[in-house]
Amino acid sequence: MLAVNIAGIKMKTPVMTASGTFGFGPEYSEFVDLNRLGAIVVKGTTLLSRTGNFGRRIAETPAGMLNSIGLENPGADEFLTMTLPKLAKYDVPIIVNISGNTVEEYGKMATKLSVSGVAGLELNISCPNVKQGGIAFGTDPASAAAVVCEVKKNTSIPVIVKLSPNVTDIVAMAKTVEEAGADAVSLINTLLGMAIDTASWRPVLGNIVGGLSGPAVKPVALRMVWQVAKAVKVPVIGMGGIMTAQDAVEFLLAGASAVAVGTANFVNPYASVDVAEGIKDYLRVRGLSDVRQLVGRVNDNIV
Repeated sequence: MLAVNIAGIKMKTPVMTASGTFGFGPEYSEFVDLNRLGAIVVKGTTLLSRTGNFGRRIAETPAGMLNSIGLENPGADEFLTMTLPKLAKYDVPIIVNISGNTVEEYGKMATKLSVSGVAGLELNISCPNVKQGGIAFGTDPASAAAVVCEVKKNTSIPVIVKLSPNVTDIVAMAKTVEEAGADAVSLINTLLGMAIDTASWRPVLGNIVGGLSGPAVKPVALRMVWQVAKAVKVPVIGMGGIMTAQDAVEFLLAGASAVAVGTANFVNPYASVDVAEGIKDYLRVRGLSDVRQLVGRVNDNIV
């Protein structure tokens, strides 16, 4: 009823965990049975370890949160030697979210992480391209395409490209990475935002700006998923403010073949499983036997 296949990655449910909101997986194992997840997308991983940003990194907003973690992580080698063996005991696909500051770094990451136990790679292209003055890969079509091509040259496992919403035309970007070889796209990444402390007159976050996530971004995410799903042939993974099964169903109807739960994990560690169970209940009530019967079925014909 809930099983899906995303670019060759077989999942028990269409509900994944969004990168950066679920640690590397084992951190949540005492709260939720990881075997019941569709897939675990681990915390953003870089070639070398990173300490992340200085100062305050998270700020709550009226309908979500701002984060400016700065990709703190122990690096790819430690992930492979310390974390991946711990995940091997669970019957759930592991997708590694990777980031780099150059096209070459993405290629090296793809080679290094194409090992047994890694079901797929999710490319975070919201990172700055140091060779082009710091412009984010995800806002420049040529840079995004170059990253995808380099990764595809260095791996045979499925490649998912995570699209940034901070662009003028999300459809054009989706088509660009599809043409470059992406096996699937996931969207949206966080929206740029900021908060100011009215007592000190200073930005709340140490990095001044951060990524906005949570219910506040859902209408934007849903619109972008709907637009992209109509324009590309590869599977679309929808995310952005999914807190309930009802939210997830909206994304499926908009054209997503799977969804990822992110910020909800911070307020409810069981969120991903709860959403999956809620989708199952929804299908039963509607007399449907397969979650794929929902995908792209929104009646958006204007009369």
